[in-house]
Amino acid sequence: MSGSDNRAVVIGGGLAGVTAALELADAGLRVTLLESRPRLGGLAFSFKRGDLTVDNGQHVYLRCCTAYRWFLDRVDGTALAPLQDRLDVPVLDVAHPGGPRLGRLRRSALPVPLHLAGSLARYPHLSPAERVSVGRAALALRRLDPADPALDGLDFATWLARYGQSPRTIEALWDLVGIATLNATAAQSSLGLAAMVFKTGLLSENGAADIGWASVPLGDLHDTLARKQLDAAGVRTELRTRVTSVCRTQDGNWQVDTEGESFGAGTVVLAVPQREAHGLLPPGALADPDKLLDIGTAPILNVHVVYDRKVLKQPFFAALGSPVQWVFDRTDASGLPDGGQYLALSQSAAQEDIDEPVSVLRAKYLPELERLLPAARGAKVRDFFVTRERTATFAPTPGVGRLRPGARTDTPGLYLAGAWTATGWPATMEGAVRSGLSAAHAALAALGRHREHPLQEAA
Repeated sequence: MSGSDNRAVVIGGGLAGVTAALELADAGLRVTLLESRPRLGGLAFSFKRGDLTVDNGQHVYLRCCTAYRWFLDRVDGTALAPLQDRLDVPVLDVAHPGGPRLGRLRRSALPVPLHLAGSLARYPHLSPAERVSVGRAALALRRLDPADPALDGLDFATWLARYGQSPRTIEALWDLVGIATLNATAAQSSLGLAAMVFKTGLLSENGAADIGWASVPLGDLHDTLARKQLDAAGVRTELRTRVTSVCRTQDGNWQVDTEGESFGAGTVVLAVPQREAHGLLPPGALADPDKLLDIGTAPILNVHVVYDRKVLKQPFFAALGSPVQWVFDRTDASGLPDGGQYLALSQSAAQEDIDEPVSVLRAKYLPELERLLPAARGAKVRDFFVTRERTATFAPTPGVGRLRPGARTDTPGLYLAGAWTATGWPATMEGAVRSGLSAAHAALAALGRHREHPLQEAA
């Protein structure tokens, strides 16, 4: 093996790239990680706004997210992103004719699917007949194989209607979960991806849907701790470094050019968004590289509100009958001083609002928060701002599965990573980490280096 064969360059410092770099370095390769931004973490990052440390958006994970849980453990961050002891989601409907009504989606200790039966039977946002219909649809969903290519071409809403799900049931249950996890409504979601989300999260194991989120800024996990572990693993990390080209050399290895330096390697992992990957792919790497350009994107809007007092007692809740989707208390994680409260509203599938001026969004969302939270009606707004990710995720539309490439390309030594690749998951932190692991292990297999896969089910 030549010296160059033992070298790997990972392009992109999001979760996929960091994961690939750690796995390759842990297997003994000499790894260089190149990231164009001044920080690691991709689209799950933090920034400073005065005294606040702000996450660009609220990110959560579930107990079934075994790859992301592995990542947290690998960077010594598990204790900083705790999971609920048991799934418990407050759901507040402010459009009910009898006035605001609070319900909860909770699990019990009973086996699947009975673990949700008690909560569903008491769920006030559906009629008794609608609750029964949910049970029938859930049993039908368990029989689906998310990996069946035929499911990729169908939309989730059509399937739900076929199984008797009313528009209200879709709004108050299926879309409540689906929009947050898929970043699309049921009508805009591939049945294959939706089936994967609901089967894995709600119908696989008793605690699979228990929710976890960072109790510290995301940058502490995905940048600071990740960089510490990369350094310890011997990875050379170069920030503010934009890759301009990737090409094969005469000896069959790779040359990665940046604006200031060239890097030689036997292995290259492209862990960048699909359009950027398309621009860097050398000829022949994929049979139809333009498929990458057909993978659409979907936006997420985050609305940030700082009040002068506490207006929300719960750590988070979901809303019905309001444009507000999910509200999280980020007070402690942000370092907010002086006894106020900082709320973050996570608005997925936000095509309608993503380009609206801040003034319009303020006029829309502050009154809605006062409808949802009576304590907010007398509170002073200290700060109001928004963060926008116009291409936050790939769009999980019907047919997207046939566009998503695997980790291996048609050119030896070149691999793809990113939540948009064929992980079987939607665009989540879990999918990003899984893609990094897939790319790293494909590369190691090609080099004849066996390394046990950290995910048991993939071993």
